[in-house]
Amino acid sequence: MKQKSIPGKGTLVILAFISAFPPLSTDLYLPALPQMAQLFETSPARINLTLSLFIVFFGIGILIWGPLSDKHGRKPILYSGLIIYILSSVLCAFADSYIQLIVFRIFQAFGGGAATAVATAIVKDLYTGEKRAHVLAVIMAMVITAPVVAPILGSLLLKIASWRAIFITLAGFGFISLVITLSMEEPLVTPYDGSTLRSIGRLFVVLKNPGFSWLLCILSSVTMPLMAFIAASSYIYIQGFGLSEQAFSLFFAANACGAMVGPILYIRISKLWPANTIISTCFMVLTVSGILVSILGSFSPFVFALTMIPSTMSITAMRPPSANLMLEQQEGDTGSASSLINFTGFIMGSIGMLLISLDTSHLIMFIGIMQAVIGFLGYMFWMSIKNRAWIIQSR
Repeated sequence: MKQKSIPGKGTLVILAFISAFPPLSTDLYLPALPQMAQLFETSPARINLTLSLFIVFFGIGILIWGPLSDKHGRKPILYSGLIIYILSSVLCAFADSYIQLIVFRIFQAFGGGAATAVATAIVKDLYTGEKRAHVLAVIMAMVITAPVVAPILGSLLLKIASWRAIFITLAGFGFISLVITLSMEEPLVTPYDGSTLRSIGRLFVVLKNPGFSWLLCILSSVTMPLMAFIAASSYIYIQGFGLSEQAFSLFFAANACGAMVGPILYIRISKLWPANTIISTCFMVLTVSGILVSILGSFSPFVFALTMIPSTMSITAMRPPSANLMLEQQEGDTGSASSLINFTGFIMGSIGMLLISLDTSHLIMFIGIMQAVIGFLGYMFWMSIKNRAWIIQSR
């Protein structure tokens, strides 16, 4: 049997790079959303479909690619997805209508889903226990630099070129990802020996595990308010507060810095507090932050940013221990488990994006209420199941 090689820092960098597809693919062109709605002569809700449907089909891609990687290996699946992503990104750059853009974004999302599914599975392949949780936190902290840089880079590209250059840039990112992963060793030791169709069917086997499925539903809900904020942020800052595209990118980057602090904070406090306590505290912070956003957020862009940052920090701080706890529930079917974790997160996020697009006249209050409700309900459900006998605690 092939033995696992000891992962080094280079592996962490590669995993972080290929994990950055979701924030780069969404946040890089956020400053261009209002402009694109005008150029295509359509409504913000229709243009937002390029975001929400991207998240949906990114999740569908994750759901399919993950089990396939259990059967065919991590690297072949990763390469297949990257090629689809690169070609679709180029097509997006040459779209002549918002309908074409939506269609090409769907293919781009499906291909990009392979990177996220494979990255999470590789973490489970190479690391165990608390070390895995810390690795997930480090990767998340590195990935979150993408939302800091992406809107600023996007606004700079809009100064010197059109929105089409943003998708050419994404195609270049996909190509770089393809090149740097060529040297990576195949981490899957024992491939699934059933058929391709049965490998996808393993998703249902994982879902039958109550420890996994209950945690999946509860701990994935926090992506709803986070993705709702991402979808509405440009309209809140540019149209609501009257800021420029460049000023918006700075406020968005400030929130992304808060997101970056979350996993780093988790690494620090995990030495003092158990994962269960950290998750409980993060749900409470999300609740309080949501209340403050809904009451005070509309006063000014600075107040809105300050009340939003604690919720963003709490969401990103709880993601590493949450993902690790869910992965602990499954000994095998790593690709299927990682697919379900990422898929559910993206579906919850897309629901948040769709909900926020239903009423664009009270965006700030809507986001605050969503945060408070998700935080409170999440806390109540989490407290009711966290010590159940069928929950395997993180080792």
